[in-house]
Amino acid sequence: MRTLLALLLVLSPLAAVADGASGKMIYGLHEKVHIKELGITVPAKLDTGAGSGSLSARYIRTFERDGVEMVEFDLAIDRDDREEWSVTREQWDDVELPLSGHVRIKRRAESVAPGDRDYSRRPVVTLTICMGRRQEQVEVNLTNRSEFRYLLLMGSEALQGLGALVDPSLSMAAGEPDCQDSKDNVVESDDQTMEAAEAL
Repeated sequence: MRTLLALLLVLSPLAAVADGASGKMIYGLHEKVHIKELGITVPAKLDTGAGSGSLSARYIRTFERDGVEMVEFDLAIDRDDREEWSVTREQWDDVELPLSGHVRIKRRAESVAPGDRDYSRRPVVTLTICMGRRQEQVEVNLTNRSEFRYLLLMGSEALQGLGALVDPSLSMAAGEPDCQDSKDNVVESDDQTMEAAEAL
């Protein structure tokens, strides 16, 4: 019994696999996420109550280059977090990505002044994110989240794409992001993880 318990503790990131039949993975309320386009790994909050994801950005401007709509922004990340997460100036300053579109986000009633719109319009970009051993392209809107602890909010659309089940009693359950460039490799990694978990 003690050996089984020790194995479960050692393989806890592997035990993040939930149901082999559904292919779902259990993640915690917070997870480390690698953003391929930015080359950074940051902690993210997983929020099943939010539809879309959000990336903290400021000085946001849209422009056109060679007929392609683009957006430029700085990551809204403070100096301490940049140092802790090893984010260089090239990774957070004057980021340029293709614009995927815009989204309307309903504002809280208490933050809407009389005569103001009850929604905000935010630019959207597509990011390739890796969480645990799963990789997915997700759309996130850009907004200044500097009053919040987490630079990245993963909403329900992204979580569905990742086959995620969120257990709010857990945090960082998936461990360090470890994805291959090919999605086929990512699926294979999940199968190997499932085999390891079932072997217990």
